[in-house]
Amino acid sequence: MEKYEKIKIIGRGAYGTVYLCRRISDGCHFIIKQIPVEEMSTEERQAAMNEVDVLKRLTHPNIIAYLENFFEGRALMIVMEYAQGGTMFSFLEEREGKLLDEDEIIRLFVQILLAIHHVHQRNILHRDLKTQNILLNKTRKIVKIGDFGISKILSSKSKANTVVGTPCYISPELCEGKPYNQKSDIWALGCVLYELATLKKAFEATTLTALVMKIMKGNFSPISERYSDDFKKLVLSMLQIDPTKRPTLRQIMAQPLIVNALFNVSTDVGRVPCNRTPRPMAGISGKFTYKQ
Repeated sequence: MEKYEKIKIIGRGAYGTVYLCRRISDGCHFIIKQIPVEEMSTEERQAAMNEVDVLKRLTHPNIIAYLENFFEGRALMIVMEYAQGGTMFSFLEEREGKLLDEDEIIRLFVQILLAIHHVHQRNILHRDLKTQNILLNKTRKIVKIGDFGISKILSSKSKANTVVGTPCYISPELCEGKPYNQKSDIWALGCVLYELATLKKAFEATTLTALVMKIMKGNFSPISERYSDDFKKLVLSMLQIDPTKRPTLRQIMAQPLIVNALFNVSTDVGRVPCNRTPRPMAGISGKFTYKQ
């Protein structure tokens, strides 16, 4: 830790403590996850090392960046990017019931889609996608997916079997103890999109048994009429009980509602700011005026 100075604890989890730290050389802020591996079982130690392995494989503007890892005494220290805007869960709580506009929801959601697409392309399941693990930058305009502690790297055709994840977001196939694949992450994406639209979880109950029953039946409250039919259909398609009926990420990205937002993200959230000049009947291609 000679390169970093601890500022404060910002979280505690099942596997360790998360610190906000300052890099001494330049004053930049980072997150350091401290995992006491010596106190863990072999399985828990493997899970900690799994997070490092997964983070090394992922390089994307909408995924929390991995910097390095090292051992400090008997603890594994994982250094990661710091997202100043906090979690999406906190962002939604702070709205105190005031619903987001559909355009704002889609703008945030497509960034999550791009991140998960990057993850799935590397044959990795996130397995714990939820608003608490979705982070935001300082302006709360850019999404950063984090917490890959229980991600699983799959062979191209394999299916996972371990029951993991946060109960409110787990898929019906997980509830049944069946093998699952990328479609389980699609279910969680549907839960996140529903939460963005309602500021509430799609599936909640006072007991785990009651929660599982709700998930298995696909019972959730309808979305506000303020949102378009295409939006509501998208949520319903991802929350299909039968995983084979859920769309793939490519199918989601091909929907007009999402295509336009993807185009905006690629031009407006990129490194080079630009103003789009609409051109009738030009399709997805267009004319751009770059700011200097």
